[in-house]
Amino acid sequence: MTGEKKKKKRLNRSILLAKKIIIKDGGSPQGIGEPSVYHAVVVIFLEFFAWGLLTTPMLTVLHQTFPQHTFLMNGLIHGVKGLLSFLSAPLIGALSDVWGRKSFLLLTVFFTCAPIPLMKISPWWYFAVISMSGVFAVTFSVVFAYVADITQEHERSTAYGLVSATFAASLVTSPAIGAYLSGAYGDTLVVILATAIALLDICFILVAVPESLPEKMRPASWGAPISWEQADPFASLRKVGQDSTLLLICITVFLSFLPEAGQYSSFFLYLKQVIRFSAETVAAFIAVLGILSILAQTVVLGILMRSIGNKNTILLGLGFQILQLAWYGFGSQPWMMWAAGAVAAMSSITFPAISAIVSRNADPDQQGVVQGMITGIRGLCNGLGPALYGFVFYLFHVELTDSDGSDKGAKSNMANPTDESAIIPGPPFLFGACSVLLSLLVALFIPEHTGPGMRPGSYKKHSNGAQSHSHSPQGSGAEGKEPLLEDSSV
Repeated sequence: MTGEKKKKKRLNRSILLAKKIIIKDGGSPQGIGEPSVYHAVVVIFLEFFAWGLLTTPMLTVLHQTFPQHTFLMNGLIHGVKGLLSFLSAPLIGALSDVWGRKSFLLLTVFFTCAPIPLMKISPWWYFAVISMSGVFAVTFSVVFAYVADITQEHERSTAYGLVSATFAASLVTSPAIGAYLSGAYGDTLVVILATAIALLDICFILVAVPESLPEKMRPASWGAPISWEQADPFASLRKVGQDSTLLLICITVFLSFLPEAGQYSSFFLYLKQVIRFSAETVAAFIAVLGILSILAQTVVLGILMRSIGNKNTILLGLGFQILQLAWYGFGSQPWMMWAAGAVAAMSSITFPAISAIVSRNADPDQQGVVQGMITGIRGLCNGLGPALYGFVFYLFHVELTDSDGSDKGAKSNMANPTDESAIIPGPPFLFGACSVLLSLLVALFIPEHTGPGMRPGSYKKHSNGAQSHSHSPQGSGAEGKEPLLEDSSV
């Protein structure tokens, strides 16, 4: 008994210490100004700008470390990372609902960026830590929950679009800057610069980011127990099955993001080897695609959400994704890639629109949980997508195994007009288009919630978030048995 009491005292001390780190004396949140979307935007931009700088050095180190099976190992590394992200996302989302967003923003950014300096210190440890960092590689779910805390329903889709556009903006210049610095001064300088930007991001969260959860909720909830059901990703999947709306959304996310994840892992190398883009052209392609994505996720997304609604915006984005994947699959000329890239930018409106419909139909105290589930599915796709694309490339004899010498293999495949790769240069993209077509058919059945009246009491919860949060600890037991999203047919 005495041992248990000591353990409880130590746990309470740890909780109080963490609380003092996050909250100043007097209970006011640390940070600069009131919580805003711009705090989340800066966090996302710095994290992915740091990783964007490493685009060229990472391909070099990957090939040097695994010269025989480069893309097989790349798929394995991303597979482990994606699986860990899938397993941990519900737990981190649930903990952020209880302990606050700021502490978990700090954790996710720190551990996601931890592998960066290891690239030059020890490549083997670098790839090992990248795999293990999947446990905390769920920054987007915490950021979306942070945004949901501080925005009204009608503002949320625009805010999510701004966050997603920031991700695209971070990749507009960073790969080109990284490639230039790597060629002029070596990879070491690029790694040092990326490490410095990651440290700046961590310092920004510590100093400038205020906590987004209402103050009335925090003293009552710190130290509140987290059940295994909340932490178990498979329990969350079973909960998905209890709610038809959430089930349809999750299937849509899985079928649409699976080809996107595979495309992201191999597409730029595909442009260089099969379409014969130079390194400078690839960097320019990334920049133009990023700029168009920013316009699509800010200006175009806002107009579409107001004019045709949330569900139709998702359907339109999926339609653009099918078109761009089919164009990539059949296209063999550089101008086709540029045209398909413009369509791909328009397809980037899908995920912020899906995040908006999820947050609109989730209770305020369940935002972290549902966003964590969506991010977990995306993490699973990040593991399966690269492996799927690599396997399909292998089946159709499009070799992507050597960053220096595989041009010959690509050329030999394209030179023979009777070869299947001359007819279908990019087979995985066509498989991806079929997957997104299934996603579109599933999305047709997602109900369009037209307003707060669809869910009794939701207006009160959203209009008085602090009051609803202050009562959530007492009602959490009953609410935990209900589906996370209300079914519109009920």
